[in-house]
Amino acid sequence: MLSELKINNVAVIEKAEIAFENGLNILTGETGAGKSIIIDSLNAVLGERTSKDLVRDGAQNAKVSAFFEYIPKSAKEILDEFEIESEDDASLLVSRTITADGRSSCRINGQPVTVSMLKAVGRELITICGQHDSQHLLQKESHLGYIDYLAGTQDDLKEYKEVYHNLLSKEKELSSINQSETDKQQRLEFLSYQINELQNADITVGEKEELTAKKHKIQNREKIASCLYGAKTVIGGDENTSGLVDMLYSLENSLDSASEYNKDFEVYLRSAENFRYEIEDCLSAVSDELSALDENDTDINSVEQRLDLLYRLSRKYGESEEEMLSYLEKITDEYNNIRTSDERAKEIEAEIDVLKDELYKRARNISEKRKDYAAKFEVDVMSELNYLDMKGALFTVDFKETKPCENGIDEAEFLLSANAGQAPKPLAKIASGGELSRVMLAIRCVLSDAENCDTIIFDEIDTGVSGKAAHKIAYKLRQVSKGKQILCVTHLAQIAAGADNHLLVEKSLEDNKTCTAVRKLVDDERIREIARIIGGDVITKTTLMSACELIDFANNP
Repeated sequence: MLSELKINNVAVIEKAEIAFENGLNILTGETGAGKSIIIDSLNAVLGERTSKDLVRDGAQNAKVSAFFEYIPKSAKEILDEFEIESEDDASLLVSRTITADGRSSCRINGQPVTVSMLKAVGRELITICGQHDSQHLLQKESHLGYIDYLAGTQDDLKEYKEVYHNLLSKEKELSSINQSETDKQQRLEFLSYQINELQNADITVGEKEELTAKKHKIQNREKIASCLYGAKTVIGGDENTSGLVDMLYSLENSLDSASEYNKDFEVYLRSAENFRYEIEDCLSAVSDELSALDENDTDINSVEQRLDLLYRLSRKYGESEEEMLSYLEKITDEYNNIRTSDERAKEIEAEIDVLKDELYKRARNISEKRKDYAAKFEVDVMSELNYLDMKGALFTVDFKETKPCENGIDEAEFLLSANAGQAPKPLAKIASGGELSRVMLAIRCVLSDAENCDTIIFDEIDTGVSGKAAHKIAYKLRQVSKGKQILCVTHLAQIAAGADNHLLVEKSLEDNKTCTAVRKLVDDERIREIARIIGGDVITKTTLMSACELIDFANNP
């Protein structure tokens, strides 16, 4: 249940804190007062698409937060999936901030989340039915979704879609295999050229790095030799000077002699010996490197030619040796597959036949479930329409079988005959605004029992409705509000009179700026607002009495 909505700097609303209650919450106010902004704010905090235009002029950002109590189990499951900790009392705080440059940040129970995560949770908390939904109802493509929702075919459809996409993949593979013989031959020749080029190159991993180091070594051969000769002279000495090795021998002799008089010097003697061994190893390594330089007569041209070859191949087949070898493996597999394509085509054709059989089996099972539930749906909707003063209306779901597609083999369209004796036709062709509002309400009433969310918002459900039908809609909303929390934006006094919680949205001018505020109406305030809806700004005793009568009637129908 939605308990509280806080709005800051959203369009003309600078600051508003709106408390909602169980039962029927009614929002009324003059046209243009800002009722739609409250719905826009709710849409934003539930993760729907929004824009920077929502931010109040002059403000850096807009923020909307909504506090829910007793959230449904389905919402808790999604929170667990997102690893968001739930409160022990089943409460939930969601918020969204939109900056003036259009960026958005969302939080659930204080934890940062993405807009898509917020939307997934929001779907389980509130259902919003507005003018957009009326237009949605006119599009037959949406009708099958209503039936699937009631029939509970979601799991069946998920399994069907897996088979369907697998079938599409196999058909695509078969189409690729069944290319013309000329195309096959051209592709084989091209692949053969690439395979030969890569195989002849005999690429090994790490080769480019090794060759680059070798090239650098050859280019600096004289400098390296000069440094190594210098190091060898320092360590081993020459005709004129003693090297480190000779000096260390002298050091050892001196320490050995000293240790005869003081055993403490034996430690230093051992250190000197170890150091000499390391220096001798270093001398040996330097000598080996010098010998290798003398023996290595590798031509730098051959190294550069090899590097050039690897560079040219890398531009065609992959930057690294690993990528080039991986590409070789890939095209070798493709080459072999094309050569054996006839056998593979037969295998795929057999797989396609199996998949088609399974697909149709699943599709017909789904179709049967849809038609079974559609029959009950028709009866339930007509019962609601009959109550909503559309007696004699005929509502049917027209099914047509199609080729298998994403949603099975069914097309479904809602047909309506608003008057007895007339053949039912598509909603878009015959439904007036008032009829469409009642059809939407009737469908929503049928769906409400199956829905998980406990809060339903009706945004101007009274479009095109008046008189007796308005009374019926008002009663139906009160009836639904016994089991669900209902929020309703309305211009009808009959609907407003039944409010358990009546909220007034009013606009004012402050410091040359338009501001919208929301406040709860009680007692005489509520009576005067309903009288205003009945008779306009001039409130008379008659309109006040009518308002009182409507409230009494709503409480005692």
